[in-house]
Amino acid sequence: MNDMPQGSRPFWKSRSAIVLAASGSIAVFLLFSEHRAHFLGVLPYLLLLSCPLMHVFMHRRHHSHHGHGSHVQAQRAGRKESGDSHERDR
Repeated sequence: MNDMPQGSRPFWKSRSAIVLAASGSIAVFLLFSEHRAHFLGVLPYLLLLSCPLMHVFMHRRHHSHHGHGSHVQAQRAGRKESGDSHERDR
């Protein structure tokens, strides 16, 4: 017996999610088996395209590299002069 009401059960444990996952996996298999030549022919281009895309999206976190070393040293010097964060709160 299941004591949980239908609304509180997660979606991925419902019957509709299982049916959706099964039909999606069948569709992917059929598409891949029918269009394998097209898919494998595009793979080298996708590999070449992934290099600049990874470069652009992975360097977004770094913001700017110009003068990065001096900026970090100035921040560290500022922290040493102002003291520890616990000392500033007192």
